[in-house]
Amino acid sequence: MPPTLGVSGKPGQLHDSAGIAPGSAVRPRIHDLRHSFAVQTLLDWYRNGEDVQARLPWLSTYLGHREPRYTYWYLSAVPELLALAARRLQDAGKGQR
Repeated sequence: MPPTLGVSGKPGQLHDSAGIAPGSAVRPRIHDLRHSFAVQTLLDWYRNGEDVQARLPWLSTYLGHREPRYTYWYLSAVPELLALAARRLQDAGKGQR
């Protein structure tokens, strides 16, 4: 089942959970929500041991990217994602020895 992105509750709750103080000059942009969705989806896949390479075309299509290679940017944009990807690569390399 594909992940969903939903917003419920009062608008102030969304600002609070995002760490945006009342009256702050910082305002979330739709791209920020899109980025958070993509990163959270990738993190969930890595943490659940899913085949990210096989699932990446789905996420790429969902985000409107023409090719999965345009989605790889999210892997390097967040240190935790990069670490999970590197660990998986290392584990795969150990299995080939």
